[in-house]
Amino acid sequence: MNAHPELDALHASHLATVSERTEKALSASGFDALLVHSGIEHLAFLDDQTFPYRPNPHFTWWVPRTDAPHSLLHIEPGRKPLLLFHAPQDYWHKPPSLPEGAWTTHFELIPVRDWKEMVAALPAPAGRTAFIGEATPETAALGGIETNPETLLRWLHEQRVRKTSYEIACQREASRKAAAGHVAARAAHKAGESELGIHQAFLAACGQRESDLPYRPIIARGANGATLHYQSLDAARPGRPTSLLIDAGASYRGYGSDITRSWAANPGDEFDALVQGMEELQQSLCGTVREGTHWPDLHLLAHHKVAGLLQDAGVLRIAAEDAVESGLSGTFLPHGLGHLLGLQVHDVGGFHPAPDAPPLPPPAGHPALRLTRRLEQGMVVTMEPGIYFIDMLLDAARRGPLAPHVDWDVVDRLKQHGGIRIEDNLVVGRTGCENLTRDAFLAAGS
Repeated sequence: MNAHPELDALHASHLATVSERTEKALSASGFDALLVHSGIEHLAFLDDQTFPYRPNPHFTWWVPRTDAPHSLLHIEPGRKPLLLFHAPQDYWHKPPSLPEGAWTTHFELIPVRDWKEMVAALPAPAGRTAFIGEATPETAALGGIETNPETLLRWLHEQRVRKTSYEIACQREASRKAAAGHVAARAAHKAGESELGIHQAFLAACGQRESDLPYRPIIARGANGATLHYQSLDAARPGRPTSLLIDAGASYRGYGSDITRSWAANPGDEFDALVQGMEELQQSLCGTVREGTHWPDLHLLAHHKVAGLLQDAGVLRIAAEDAVESGLSGTFLPHGLGHLLGLQVHDVGGFHPAPDAPPLPPPAGHPALRLTRRLEQGMVVTMEPGIYFIDMLLDAARRGPLAPHVDWDVVDRLKQHGGIRIEDNLVVGRTGCENLTRDAFLAAGS
């Protein structure tokens, strides 16, 4: 890993905070020590090929490596964290390089070749020990540990909700990489590239493989943009201008960005006006984000604003308030306004206001909302309102009692463009927010 003195200093402070928060979680849930497994590589069925490795986020919270499968972290209050780094002897595959850099001084680091060496290097059990990670026959054989206890997990998840300065710095860098990818992707789109070609342009500009990304990018031309998690990549060039919805992020030290942009086929047309209206709407919502903001209320406000935009575009013949109250706005905006972001794209802690509190349900009629609590300083959230023309939902609306409140001729003209989503990543502050996405695009000259 390259030397980053400023980031190393932030990471040292981050580790002190993580250690303090973990000790708090252990004490509150009645545990004396913690084992955190980095994760395993999974073989495909009847094959010797593995799926792309995804590290345990609880491991990466401590250790800034995403290429260390089968490693183990031992944490016990009053002791230096022990990192048992799996470094097998192998000539079929290149083993991960041994950790180096300033961050390693904060750990007792022991390279181990196999599970037998790992178990031998573990200290004697110190009271009640928890294990966080994917259980395997080997970990089950450890004995005397409790695997993924729910109470401890809820405490640890709550500790991850508010990001340290180090984590935000990593998310800034992930945003910078993704912004470069989006700029290249838009250029490929304008040049008439296929979905696959746009995807490849994004990867090249990010400097990352698809398996390095925080999630599989959504590259959707035309009507494909109506599928919220569109997973195909058409290799055929479209032959004519089409709209584009691209939802793609990048990673840095395990932390991800999550950015969406939408582009019309023809600047100045009916759909482009809707895209520009969504851009203004999304920025107005970003301006409301600060400590204390009640996210479900903001989600409902977004529905009112989207309904108003659809009314202005001639899609709806009903007042915005009535469109939201009747559920008609959900036909065009069926997902949540946003979610927490960090070591996981849909990061943990979005439903519990406190580790020992019951989950807060989403508003009635809005089951897809992934964040139901008030915002706190240090949270990182996505802001992603959208408008979509989804056949499944439109067909149900056409058959329902609200059908007269929709201009179906306008809908039929717009359906070919699929949908619109504008998504930024925001760091919640006391009086406002830092927009990581807009800053990254500005730095990229876009």
